[in-house]
Amino acid sequence: MTGRIVHFEVPYDDGDRARAFYREAFGWNLTEVPGLDYTMATTGPVNEQSVSTEPGFINGGMFRRTDELKQPVLTVDVPDIDAAWKTIESLGGERVGEKLPVGDMGFAAYFKDPEGNILGLWQSA
Repeated sequence: MTGRIVHFEVPYDDGDRARAFYREAFGWNLTEVPGLDYTMATTGPVNEQSVSTEPGFINGGMFRRTDELKQPVLTVDVPDIDAAWKTIESLGGERVGEKLPVGDMGFAAYFKDPEGNILGLWQSA
């Protein structure tokens, strides 16, 4: 099903401080991604492919705060990011950055809605 929230991201200024906070406050399993300034956040049980095994929670990540990405981001599942961007732009939203491959899993991108909120898009491979 597309259109559902499938991921979240929390920006940080100090990665060690942020990881310590979320690990201690909520028991999240946090794994730094080698070569990227990014941390995967697992909030509940997952299978071997790191997919949630219980309804009611999603996993996410943490990244260094930027001028454009200052607040937590919710990510929406779409079948085609380029098509979603066209719809978003026709409704008064705008693209933020470029569509980026995420390994062999799919693609990620960001957009700004007409209210100025930044959200993410996810397209599975």
